[in-house]
Amino acid sequence: MKIPVRTALVLAAAPVLCSVLCPAPALAAAKPAADPWTGRAEATYGSLQKHLYQGPENHGLYQEKTPQQSTDNAHSFLWPMREAAAATVDMAGLPKAGNAYRADAAERFATLERYFEPRDGRPGYDSYLPAPLGQGGDVFYDDNSVVGLSLLDQYRSTGDTAYLGRAEQTFDIVSRGWDDDASKTCPGGMDWVDSPSNTTRAANVTGLAAELAARLYQVKHESRYLRSAEKWYGWNRSCLRQGPGLYRNSRGDDGTVDTTLWTYNSGAMVGTATTLYLATGDHSYLKRAVADAGASLAYWKQGDRLHDQPAIFNAIYFDNLRILNGVRPDPAYRQVESAYAERIWKENRDPSDGLFRFQPSGGGDYNPSAPAETLEQSAMVQIFAGLATDRS
Repeated sequence: MKIPVRTALVLAAAPVLCSVLCPAPALAAAKPAADPWTGRAEATYGSLQKHLYQGPENHGLYQEKTPQQSTDNAHSFLWPMREAAAATVDMAGLPKAGNAYRADAAERFATLERYFEPRDGRPGYDSYLPAPLGQGGDVFYDDNSVVGLSLLDQYRSTGDTAYLGRAEQTFDIVSRGWDDDASKTCPGGMDWVDSPSNTTRAANVTGLAAELAARLYQVKHESRYLRSAEKWYGWNRSCLRQGPGLYRNSRGDDGTVDTTLWTYNSGAMVGTATTLYLATGDHSYLKRAVADAGASLAYWKQGDRLHDQPAIFNAIYFDNLRILNGVRPDPAYRQVESAYAERIWKENRDPSDGLFRFQPSGGGDYNPSAPAETLEQSAMVQIFAGLATDRS
C-alpha cells in the first residue's frame, strides 16, 4: 500500500547517481504464496518480466507490447516504463516476499533516468528515449507527475534521499505547466504538454501534480509545495468538477470542455485531499476526500463502467482509495477493487502465458488478437500487489 510518508523529515535533495541506483538486476521468480493476491501479483510480474522486459543487455528497458511489430519502437514510451517501475515498487512492498524485488526496483529507477533530457532551460522526462537510444520526445506534464510520485514511493520504501531529491526536481519540471494566462476562460490549470502548440489544460496533470506537491509538503514542510498543491487542487474543483468525485477531462483554450470522465482523475483528487488533510490537519480536506471517494465509487461500480476503463487508470484510482482507507477505512473500497481484480483475472488473462489482453482502450473485454502491453500488465501487478499488501 503506497501510503505517503507520515513522519516529518527535513531531508536534503541529492542527485540520482548510478552508483547508488544501479545494482545488479534480479529477475524474481514467482513462488507459491498462501495469500492468493500475493500469488497473482508474483505470477503477473513474472509474466511481465518474461515476455516484455528486455533485460540488462538492453539497458533494463521494456517493449511497448508483445508480439513486437516491425513498426514499433525498439523500446517502450516513458509511461509504460514508469508503470513498470511503480509495479516493481509495489512488489518490493509485499509482506514477506518483498525483499526479493528490491534490486529490481532500484534498476527500474536507474532505467527511468534514461528518459531524462537535460535540455537547456527546460529539462524533463521525455515521452520517448533521447539519443543515443531513441529520437526523444515531448515533455508531458502528466507523465512527469507520475514519475515524481513513483520516486516518492521508492524514497518511502528505501529511505534513500536521492529519490526524494529527484522527486523535488520533477516538481520543478511540472510547475512549468501552470497556465497563468488570465485572459482564458477559467484561468489557470496545468498544460498537458510542454509545447507552444498546447491548447489543453487537463484534469489528469493538474490533479496528479497537486498530489505530488501535497506529498512533498508532507515530507519537506516547505510552503511552496503547500501553495502549489492547494492552488492546483482548487483549480480542478473549480473548473472541471462535474459533481462529487467526478472530474471532466480538460478545458481547451478556446473555452470548450471535454466532459469525458476517467477513474484516475477521481483518484488523484481523493489522494490529494487525503494527503492535504494528513499534512495540514484541515478536516475539510478529509471531508472532501470521503465525499469524492463515495460518490465516485457509486458511479464507477455501475454496470461495466469500471470494467471498461483502462486498467492503468483503475490501478491509480484504487491506489488512491487505499491512501484514504488508511485514514478513514471503508470496506466498500476493497470490495469493489477485489471484485474488479477477480473479474480481470478470470476473463482477461491468458493462462498460457499469464498476460492480460484488453480492448484497444486498455480496458474492457478480453481481446485474444490484441497484443499484451507493458502498461496494462504493470497495472495488474499494481492492483494485485495492492490487495496483497493492504488487507483491511
